[in-house]
Amino acid sequence: MSNPDVVTVAGVGAGGWPDLSGTTQRAITEADVIFGSARQLGLLPASVPGRREKWPSPLVPALPGLLEAERGRSVCVLASGDPMFHGIGATLARLIGADRIRVLPHPSSVSLAAARLGWDLTSADVVSLVTAPAATLHRWLNPGRRILVLSAGAQTPAEVAGLLDERGFGAASMTVLEQLGGPGERVVAGTAGTWMVPPGDPLNVIALELGGGPPASCVPGLEDLGYAGDGQLTKRETRAVTLALLSPAPGQLLWDVGAGSGSIGIEWMRSHPACRAIAIESSTDRVATITANAASLGVPGLRVVEGRAPEALDGLEAPDTIFIGGGLTRDGVLDRCLAALRPGGRLVANAVTVESEAVLAAGYAKYGGELTRLTVQRGSPVGGFTGWRSFMPVTIWSVVPS
Repeated sequence: MSNPDVVTVAGVGAGGWPDLSGTTQRAITEADVIFGSARQLGLLPASVPGRREKWPSPLVPALPGLLEAERGRSVCVLASGDPMFHGIGATLARLIGADRIRVLPHPSSVSLAAARLGWDLTSADVVSLVTAPAATLHRWLNPGRRILVLSAGAQTPAEVAGLLDERGFGAASMTVLEQLGGPGERVVAGTAGTWMVPPGDPLNVIALELGGGPPASCVPGLEDLGYAGDGQLTKRETRAVTLALLSPAPGQLLWDVGAGSGSIGIEWMRSHPACRAIAIESSTDRVATITANAASLGVPGLRVVEGRAPEALDGLEAPDTIFIGGGLTRDGVLDRCLAALRPGGRLVANAVTVESEAVLAAGYAKYGGELTRLTVQRGSPVGGFTGWRSFMPVTIWSVVPS
């Protein structure tokens, strides 16, 4: 019998009941209550006696209450494929603890797609668009790469095809695999630039082979021309040094204070899919620019807060790292940022004026850290010759307050 203190999470594929192992079938049959989507619950035979409960929307906020209401009953949660791969199993482990769930996995749609295509999964990137905008794909686009895309629905393939074509990957091969492992399995293929396939089944995975196209750097210091804006941009060379000092690590949260065009927060998030950032900017026009830049560079999840520091910082999640690119001379900005850091957190601030340099010098005298002066010169035409054009020197302060 099922342990009522443990929630069973059962992976179910498009093949439904006949494809499940005996262990999974028994776990579902013995459950008093079975949670799942309408599609998943519809795959169960009438002989399964448990009460069937369709998930509400939105789901995650309701989960703790739903499970608490079923205390003392054996509960089974149905998941698509592997519950721990972009699935509800990982959500439940986070909410109620891994010791309170028993996971019975089924092959994921990604595993099934790789099996159909003969792809080595270690050679492909996997991108989920189930809850993320299609613009998330931008950061993964590079010539010769293979990508498996988890679709949000029937319209996703056409959306992906349009995005690829717009970015210069119109020749990319696209294979859409629907209802993998089920009786309605279907595979259609074509190229992004000529994609005219009508929307099919919403349960699909898109396999992309990018072939040729414009390369995109994977390290900090993207070309300045890649950013739209009004000139309020941390220049490429300074940006690369600043990101090195910020030292992004997976899962960390950055505040980008006085974000300008958003370049620091954007490249922080591009360093790893788990990196998060909040851009704080007082200009309405720049807020719109930051949002557009984040989407075009593949990190549409960048949060943008319109307002002026330090007031705009109130109520924000405590950061692991802070970058101050503007507003240093405003009363309270530096002190508020230093106070907001999590223990062991890092602050990096850039200054180009004498007044803002004075703030950094005072901070350095009080807290220590490292001071760096950066002068950048770029080759530029001088008549028929080439000379050096200097940018304003930048002073950078990096500190981990004790």
